[in-house]
Parts: sequence; structure tokens; C-alpha cells
Amino acid sequence: MSHLPAEQLAKLRAAVIQQREDIEHRLKNNAHYGLQDSMRDMTGDLTEIDNHPGDAATELYHRSMDISLLERDEHELDDIAAALAAMDEGTYGICAVCGEPIPLERLIAVPLTRFCKEHNPRQSSPFTRPAEEEFLYPPFGRTSLDEREEQNRFDGEDAWQIVESWGSSNSPAMAEGNDISSYNDMEIEADETEGFVEPWENFIATDIAGNHTMVIKGSSYRHYMDSGEGSYLLDPLSKKERE
Repeated sequence: MSHLPAEQLAKLRAAVIQQREDIEHRLKNNAHYGLQDSMRDMTGDLTEIDNHPGDAATELYHRSMDISLLERDEHELDDIAAALAAMDEGTYGICAVCGEPIPLERLIAVPLTRFCKEHNPRQSSPFTRPAEEEFLYPPFGRTSLDEREEQNRFDGEDAWQIVESWGSSNSPAMAEGNDISSYNDMEIEADETEGFVEPWENFIATDIAGNHTMVIKGSSYRHYMDSGEGSYLLDPLSKKERE
């Protein structure tokens, strides 16, 4: 026996029946979203192998969308039939999981529900992305191996960094950081050293025999010193220059 008052149950039944009639009327008037006719008849072309594949792709996209809309209506009609059957059996408004009465406010908002709020199976947004994208998760896919201690070879992230170095559609204004002023600073790990391990290796040089150590006072040297990694007082050439 339903826990709902007879008057309220009658209003809910009327709302469910009206919902069914609206769907059936919509399907009848739009010929089931135009799916009663073939795609060739809908486009008026003699063949689906068109000289303009872009046009055929657009029509196929809309066709797929119509199929999705039709499937949604068919599922909703199934839910309506189940709700009306539950009303006839006296089980309408009872949660299918816990067996407790569903609050009247929830039934008014969602007349076709079979679950209370706590046991609703759609508590979170469903994952509806293509299965192929699982290969890309996490970013750079399964070929991004930087998190492994033994990884020191070329991987997926390195491949992307090479591609990204040629430029992208982003600009410094679109960068995540608020201190990006150059396109070169936008790349992933843009400050990563290349061709050397320690920063000072980029400005320390010797002759061909490995003798006569010298300092190349370029931008790398100045950045190293200004960042506090080194001291100008320990640089003998800088001391002579100061004198």
C-alpha cells in the first residue's frame, strides 16, 4: 500500500501520464526525429559518398544526435511505464534500495524516480568520454615516465616539449602563471636545463685539453649569480674588474 495520500497520488499519476503524452506527441510530429527516413532521402543526394565529405560529416553528426535524442525518449517512456505499474501495485514512492518512503517533495520534482536522494545511483556526473582517451590519462599518457626514479630516457612529455617549442595557439596572457612575459617561458618546464646537469656547467669552459678554465659571462652566468647561487666576490675576474 502506498504511503502517499490518494489525492497526491492522483496528481502524480496525472503528471506522469501528461509527460508520456508529451513525449509521444513529440515523436509523432517530428517522425521520430526524422529517423523514419534514410539519410540519403533526408539529404536528397543520390549517394552518401559525396563530393563534399565535410557536408556528409555534418549530416552524419546530426543523425547521430537525433539517434541519441530518440534513445533518451525511449528510456524515459520505459521509466514512465515502470512508474505507472508501481502505482497500480502500490509500491510507488518506495526506494528500491533501502525500502524507505521517498519524500513527497522529491517525487513532485522527479516523479519517475525509484530511489531516495541518498541511494540515487547518479550522485556524480558519469564518465562519458571515449574509451580511447584512457590512453591519454594521466597527461601525456602511459609514456610519461618522469615520476619513476629509474626513468632517464626520452618519453611522452619530452616528445610534447619538442612539439610545443615550435609554438602553439596560446599566448603569455593565457598562461597559468602570472609572471609569464615571453613565449619561451610558456613551455612545460621551460626552465629545465638542456645539455648540462648543473647550471654552472653552462658558463664554465676550458680549452681543448681541459685546461685554462674560464667563465663565459653570458645571461646564464648573470642569472646564476643574481639568483644567489654564487658570489661575485669569489670570482677573481670580477675582482680584477672591480679594481
